[in-house]
Amino acid sequence: METPTYEKKEDYAANVIPVTEGSDSEKGQAYTGEQEVFGGGAGEVQFQTLGWIKAAVFFLKMTFAAGVLSIPAALLQLGAVPGALIIVFWSSLNTYMAFLQGQFKLRHNSVHTVTDAAYIACMQLSNGRERLSAIIREITNVIYILTWVICAGVSSFGLSIAFNAVTHHGACSVVFGFVAYFIVATVASIRTIEKLGWISWLGFLSIASAIFTVTIAVALRDRPAAAPATGDFDLGFSAWPVETATFSSAFAAALAIFSSSANTSGYVPVISEMKRPQDYFKSVSVCMLWIVCSYLAIGLTVFYYCGQWTTSPSLGSAGPTIKIIAYGIAIPGLTAGAMICVHVGAKSCFVRILRGSPHLTSNSKTHWATWLGCTYGIGAAGWILSEAVPFFGSLVSLVGAVGFAPIGVVLPAVLWFCMHPGARNGSRKMKAAYALHMLILVLGIFTCVAGTYAVVQSIVDQYKNGQVGGAFQCADNSGTVTE
Repeated sequence: METPTYEKKEDYAANVIPVTEGSDSEKGQAYTGEQEVFGGGAGEVQFQTLGWIKAAVFFLKMTFAAGVLSIPAALLQLGAVPGALIIVFWSSLNTYMAFLQGQFKLRHNSVHTVTDAAYIACMQLSNGRERLSAIIREITNVIYILTWVICAGVSSFGLSIAFNAVTHHGACSVVFGFVAYFIVATVASIRTIEKLGWISWLGFLSIASAIFTVTIAVALRDRPAAAPATGDFDLGFSAWPVETATFSSAFAAALAIFSSSANTSGYVPVISEMKRPQDYFKSVSVCMLWIVCSYLAIGLTVFYYCGQWTTSPSLGSAGPTIKIIAYGIAIPGLTAGAMICVHVGAKSCFVRILRGSPHLTSNSKTHWATWLGCTYGIGAAGWILSEAVPFFGSLVSLVGAVGFAPIGVVLPAVLWFCMHPGARNGSRKMKAAYALHMLILVLGIFTCVAGTYAVVQSIVDQYKNGQVGGAFQCADNSGTVTE
């Protein structure tokens, strides 16, 4: 069934029932007349089979992925103290944004992605202007799909780096990138998140083991692996930003940290596949607690021992031997991370195409053709992007500015206004909450606009300084052949 449309804002009132405190739904109001996208279990393919523990692991693998590998390098620009504060700030804010999106989803059964949420919010705030709401929905959908394409590109790029490192650049990097794309898209074609559970577990354990291997290894060395082998050297560790830091470089670094936990818009579709959607908040809490603790431990440890000699991705920071070992361990994790990005993006396209059709939950030829077209299509777009923009850190920052800022910060703030329509003229507490969410809204817009400028400028500077090669090049992208 399509997202319900309303001619006027008042039409919402006719479909509202009160929700009592302590019920399974969130406090506030729930709108009736909206059907779950997967029909509450009807159809040949059962999607609503996911428990909260598997959901938490899925969120963990979605979040604790390629982004964490850029954090030590980001701290080099920001310094240890501001960097740690930024990690805590963004992780906390992104957790709250995830909660807001979950609350809105539980009040509107028809929401599958933030695209649906944007449409409903615009209808409510614009007095039922259907045409405007439809335009907002399409804009949000473009941003949402682009976001997961970039995420797929980042993860696929990381996987191609791993292949290069493990094989000592055994083939052209473009070939490795294509191999990574094919593997990822194939695994991502498993249709339900519940059946991806074991892959998520394996992927999480893999990437966590690889990162902690490098973290321990750098702490055991007398000097960073990339530093001069003999004589004095400048470690470059600093509690505060480096003197050479510019607005573009510092903001791009802050965006990399933001991006590493800002993919909360990808959590929303998972609710539609949970057996008990109310457990979503439990899954998010477990995920984000791990994220903030591990990011602080890993980022600060690697930065403390490697300083300016850290690499991006950080798996190469402990020297050639550990790099090969770490990337070998990380391959399942990088594969699972890229798989999740492709799966989430493809599921959104798939539902958009077949929503309201019996093919959505059947095993028909149309169902399979559409699904495989979406997975391999999203994967291919991500691979092409990773070849066109061949620098890992900038890709991570780019997804934060272009994608996660508007749909992961701006939109959730707007959803809060929808869920609390009388806050502006309410009690002092509600007025304070209203002002706080206005600040969050402004922060999201600033992050999007200024962040995009900073990332683009950073990319231009990297090309000018010869720090990266051109697009679609066969050269080693792991730095292995020069070691």
